[in-house]
Amino acid sequence: MNIRTTPQTQPRTASRRPRPPFERIALVLQGGGALGAYQGGVYQALAEADLHPDWVAGISIGAINSAIIAGNPPERRVEQLRGFWEKVSQPPLGIPQLLFQIDERTHRLINQARALSILMFGAPNFFVPRWQSPFLNTKSLSFYDVGPVRATLERIVDFDLLNSGTTRLSVGTVSICDGNFLYFDTTTHKVGPDHILASGALPPGFPAVEIEGQYYWDGGLLSNTPLDWILECPDRRDTLTFQVDLWNAKGEMPRDLLEADLRQKEIRFSSRTRLSTNRFHKVQRWRRAMWELLKELPPSLRKNPYAELLAADADEKVYNIIELIYHAQNYEGTSKDYEFSRRTMDEHWTAGYNDAVRTLRHPEVLQRPTNPDGILRFDVATDGRL
Repeated sequence: MNIRTTPQTQPRTASRRPRPPFERIALVLQGGGALGAYQGGVYQALAEADLHPDWVAGISIGAINSAIIAGNPPERRVEQLRGFWEKVSQPPLGIPQLLFQIDERTHRLINQARALSILMFGAPNFFVPRWQSPFLNTKSLSFYDVGPVRATLERIVDFDLLNSGTTRLSVGTVSICDGNFLYFDTTTHKVGPDHILASGALPPGFPAVEIEGQYYWDGGLLSNTPLDWILECPDRRDTLTFQVDLWNAKGEMPRDLLEADLRQKEIRFSSRTRLSTNRFHKVQRWRRAMWELLKELPPSLRKNPYAELLAADADEKVYNIIELIYHAQNYEGTSKDYEFSRRTMDEHWTAGYNDAVRTLRHPEVLQRPTNPDGILRFDVATDGRL
């Protein structure tokens, strides 16, 4: 399959660079429906820079993108990601996409019309409506059937490779009956299509997924970002993390009800990622301070029970947390997470690619932090200068 690209995303041949000086490269993918094409663009730029993750964690659409990455060899990942997004954004009824420029008002109307058609008829190769109302058929408990995306995943994901341990995969979900958050992880589970679909089973649109007698919904109901799962892993390692968020926690005061609805979605699904990062930064500062303090203690005091208790949590690991956050255009509106038109998919993909390219122009992103905290946080939208 040929990868279609706009001029801004034309693949470039990158000289092979040495692996960055980290023990682990992690890719963290937030949920956000149709916005997930942004993550595909980010991954294309990372792959061109020869930055292949050791660990991919995702929720909802991030879980699908993560499965495609982990379930394909590095040389085929961008092709398969692009192929997936082209499949689910095929124009309805054979109508070609508009290639000419349009003003913002027209763009908004076209997006709204496309979103309405998705609500009525579903997204190709992703989900289709249940023509019998779920209010009449209580066994379905959803408006859409996700059989098409299951078939799509089974075609483009090698689940044997995904479970081989070559690239660790984690997908987040929520147990319906006890409300607990759970990660299906290839270090503890044999992950299959059901686990990926469970991570994206957002009610009432999509049905719950049964796994070993338990039923699961979309992990975004509790936390839409798997960053904590990476950072709080007991197996602590020097880690370079690319955190790709589809919802921006920062925004302006809404001017009408439509903007208010959009703003609450942004706040809710951004899942307080900055709060999580701030908390981890504080904890890691303590860990490094304890490590330095314990090195100064004489051997007799290191055997003190309190010193041994501190030593269990102390370490000198370093972390780069590189944030790539999608900033929506004004015309996208509150339906942006289910507007699967080809034009919009291309826009999202291009935005992700360009943001990642701009980010990688900053050499500090791939260098070990030298500050006392051992943490570098970088967001090209606020820290970028190039």
